Amino acid sequence: MPGLRGKVKNALDESRMLVLGAQVLLGFEYRSFFEPAFEKLGPAERALHLAALFALLTTISALFLIASRHRIVENGRDTGRFHRFTMLVMRSVLLPFALGLGFDMATAGQRIGGPWVAAAAGTLTLMAALGFWYGPFALRDRQQHEEPEDAMEDTPLEQRIVEVLTEARVLLPGAQALLGFQLAIVLMETFEKLPAPVRVVHLVSLGFVALATIVLMASPAYHRIVERGRDTKRFHDFASRMVLLALALLGPGFCGDLYVVLFRAGYTHAALPVAASALIALYAAWFGAMFWLRRRRTGRLEARAA
Repeated sequence: MPGLRGKVKNALDESRMLVLGAQVLLGFEYRSFFEPAFEKLGPAERALHLAALFALLTTISALFLIASRHRIVENGRDTGRFHRFTMLVMRSVLLPFALGLGFDMATAGQRIGGPWVAAAAGTLTLMAALGFWYGPFALRDRQQHEEPEDAMEDTPLEQRIVEVLTEARVLLPGAQALLGFQLAIVLMETFEKLPAPVRVVHLVSLGFVALATIVLMASPAYHRIVERGRDTKRFHDFASRMVLLALALLGPGFCGDLYVVLFRAGYTHAALPVAASALIALYAAWFGAMFWLRRRRTGRLEARAA
């Protein structure tokens, strides 16, 4: 069986797979609000689109918690506590991911065959996702061979670098999905109908996401140009800072265009409070909670040493 190091690596690779799966749907959800056919959708269909958007944003935002905790709390080390946290996050995000997929299939069914087809497509998709994703958790032996919470392995520098680059690749698809949407809709006729201040918000949001993408690409450039491919602690520290900076930039990017989408959907009064609340929630989860956990961990270690 793989040791703790191998389990952490596998968990990071699997979280990347989940982000890649949600990436396409997230890009579609943002773009769908600016398609000409959106005007023809009824209230129920618009509500489904919004529900799917929030479900997918929840999925991707929760997956970003993994990189945040590993960088801030664990400082890139492989611990049993971090592995258990990663498993908890991945189990939890499967539910909103399944809901988002089911809502999108229901919307497609509504457009093609009407309400009954929509209900069947959405329900069957949701049941299949929950069955395949959560069904194996019912196995009784699933708790065997779990690492103790305080387990820790000496993580070599090379492994820590592999993991921080994997975490950058976890963040990158989310940035790509939003960046592609942001660049595409400025050429759509429906975008021109938005008030000038809303279009400015979109431009600012586009700037944040573009900068986040640049930051995420800085690590491989630094590794090749400055370090000439060598694994050094200096590069690990640089890549860790780039991951955290990218997270800080993606928050306004996600929430700025959430404001634009809600305004476009007709929720003009709720758009700003919802987007601002989402940004506060993201920063509180990605940074506030993680720095609190690190401080708490440090306090415990100091108490034991005393």
